[in-house]
Amino acid sequence: MSKPGPTTQAKRNRERARTERKQEKVEKRLVRKDLKKDRERLLADGIDPDLEGLYAGPQPILHDD
Repeated sequence: MSKPGPTTQAKRNRERARTERKQEKVEKRLVRKDLKKDRERLLADGIDPDLEGLYAGPQPILHDD
């Protein structure tokens, strides 16, 4: 039996990119988890973050396109 050939630079680059993507996904999950906790805390306090700062009647224009 012969030994496997040398690992190519392209394969190392693919593996490195894969591990970086995996780490980015883990970080995004942690951020979403923290945002979910904050949202649940605000809802428990009786504040809906989607409606915070809104009032009855016409709303001011936020973007001037």
